[in-house]
Amino acid sequence: MKRLFPLLTFLAVALISMVMAGFAYFATQEATRIKFEATVDDAISRIETRLDLHLTLLRATQAFFDAHGNHVSRTDFQAFISALDVGVNFPGLRGIGVLRFVRAGDEAVAERAIRQEQGLERKVYPQSEQKWRAPVFLFEPLKPSSDKVIGFDMFAEPVRRAAIEAAMQDDAHHATAPIMLGNNSEVEPYPGFIVFARLKLDAAPVTVDATTPVTQGFLYAAFRANELFQSALRRIPLLPVHVDIYDSSIEARNLIFSSATPAVTGIGRIVDTRRMNVAGRQWILQFQPTTAFSPPSSRVIPVMLGLFGLLSAVAIALVARYKERAYDAAERLHETTEKSLLEKDLMLQEMKHRIKNLITRILAISRQTALRATDVKEFSESFSARLQAMAASQDMLTRSRWQKADLSELLRIELGQVFGKDLPEGLLSGPQVLLNETATQALGLTFHELATNALKYGEAGNSVDALKVDWRVERLDRKRVLVLNWRESGQEDLAEPESTGFGTRFIDMNITRELDGSIDRRFLPSGLQVEIRIPLK
Repeated sequence: MKRLFPLLTFLAVALISMVMAGFAYFATQEATRIKFEATVDDAISRIETRLDLHLTLLRATQAFFDAHGNHVSRTDFQAFISALDVGVNFPGLRGIGVLRFVRAGDEAVAERAIRQEQGLERKVYPQSEQKWRAPVFLFEPLKPSSDKVIGFDMFAEPVRRAAIEAAMQDDAHHATAPIMLGNNSEVEPYPGFIVFARLKLDAAPVTVDATTPVTQGFLYAAFRANELFQSALRRIPLLPVHVDIYDSSIEARNLIFSSATPAVTGIGRIVDTRRMNVAGRQWILQFQPTTAFSPPSSRVIPVMLGLFGLLSAVAIALVARYKERAYDAAERLHETTEKSLLEKDLMLQEMKHRIKNLITRILAISRQTALRATDVKEFSESFSARLQAMAASQDMLTRSRWQKADLSELLRIELGQVFGKDLPEGLLSGPQVLLNETATQALGLTFHELATNALKYGEAGNSVDALKVDWRVERLDRKRVLVLNWRESGQEDLAEPESTGFGTRFIDMNITRELDGSIDRRFLPSGLQVEIRIPLK
């Protein structure tokens, strides 16, 4: 021991140094995480500000239509959008349009309106089996490359239709899931989304020739996802973040936008996930740092701290070589060894006893199950169920270390694992009593021993009806005392055994020492009666 003491000292000091270095490392990581969260907050603010600006434009357009009694010509609408200079002030916005909402079969009304306002001979397309049609009536800024959007029935497409139907229910804005825009133009399709707002317009009546029909229509704004989010994130100063934006769930098919700048991968990878509600859709934003992100403190500090600790451990170990503490260390080791041997011996005895009882119980269960089973399948199912009950009891004894346990449930589990789950009515009776972890452990072992003995030696081994357990709570000097009676009947020539085994001594130790209670056994001609009294805390 004298030779090992310097080594143990070195290991202890080195361990403490490593723990301190570890704390320093995690503190560095935490500081990095906090700084990155602040950067993410800035990015979120930029994105929200940009989205609010664009949705405010949609609300302003809605107010423009309301102010004109929803009678806005193409010329007025074009002048309104042109004055806003959408291309400069609202990057990412492809344009704002108006949908006519007509019943299927009344497409001629929408086609006539398109011809009057746009000067275009345009059929409503594509073909649809829906009861309603929602063709594009106005769209600005309308370019030669995008004029094919006029007449396109958005209600025929499932993703757009879902957002339109949501907008029909209230006056709020409702966005679509991610879609590819530009399919109706000569440009390359690009990812984006559309936001719809309900709008009352002169629209299709029941007959084509009516002059003042009124029904509902919709305003919509189409957004280019890449241009929209890049314009928000490329403001000076540039943020060292990579962001992936998903709609509803993190799946490849729901990806709306992904930053071009790659994220840092490998050890120490940081991922900050945020959620955002945009026009009735929940977006999930995953942020990761890029190579431009600089941690607030260097990782060299924990390494240096660890090296300094190791050097200190070596110095202390060299000093400890010359200290004379062998006698005290040997004495403590001797006491610890003696105590460990005693605990080991007790544990071995308890283990042997419980294994013996467990085997006896399993054999008894199998014997009872076989007597009542009509075939192998019934035997297997019943036998497996009873073994599972035994396992459930052990699980409850484990859980009782952390929470209050009900006495009735504890008894039912312990008796159930011995006699089977189907215990007769009236076997247990008494008020609800909650036990602390010490009482649960001790009483669980006590009930285990009593039930096992009843199965092996008592009439309860033939019929569980021969067993009755009841309890009550008494008050003694302002303290509560649990009084539990265990009664076995139907036995003949019952006499007190000449010697007590380990199980009996184990029960007495649990009740008297662990719980500061008392136990009284009465071997009557009619059967065994056990009264247990323990104070409740």
